[in-house]
Amino acid sequence: MGISICVFCASSNHARPDYLEVARRLGELMAARGHTLIYGGGSVGLMGVLAREAHQGGGRIVGVIPERLSTEEIAFKDAEELHVTSNMAERKNIMIERADAFICLPGAFGTLDEMLEIITLKQLDYHDKPIILVNTDGFYETLLGFFRRLEKERLISRECLDLYESVPDVEAALDLLEDCPGAPLGDNPDPES
Repeated sequence: MGISICVFCASSNHARPDYLEVARRLGELMAARGHTLIYGGGSVGLMGVLAREAHQGGGRIVGVIPERLSTEEIAFKDAEELHVTSNMAERKNIMIERADAFICLPGAFGTLDEMLEIITLKQLDYHDKPIILVNTDGFYETLLGFFRRLEKERLISRECLDLYESVPDVEAALDLLEDCPGAPLGDNPDPES
């Protein structure tokens, strides 16, 4: 039985080609491995590439998009389920509730907002689902360094660095989820320790 994976990623059509390729590869692999894609419902940027590839591979897709963005971003109409919400908070709640795990690809403010919310909710014990950051070409290095600084400044505990896992590619992300579905990941190496 596959895993319901919520993927957060960019909606920009101007993203670097290698970021678009990472989204394409994740969609391809999720479909091939029988996982369900839960995502922001758009047909543009990394989101669109991800959904189209998953759809072409016969994967199951659940899109969740706010009404205002459903016309601006042109919702992905081929999703098996397309939920149109009244606002962004409702969108996030549905995605969080439906997911067994989370994968974060490159993205901007929206992706960071979603990522930080699920990390915070895990820190506060509202869920214990795996969270994986795909660190394509070091995309998340600056943010991960900032998280380590928060720990050094004693604004978060050392355990907070175990709330998520960073991996270099989507193959590693899916392998990690498939090896330990539903289990806390933790054990992030801290190169500055």
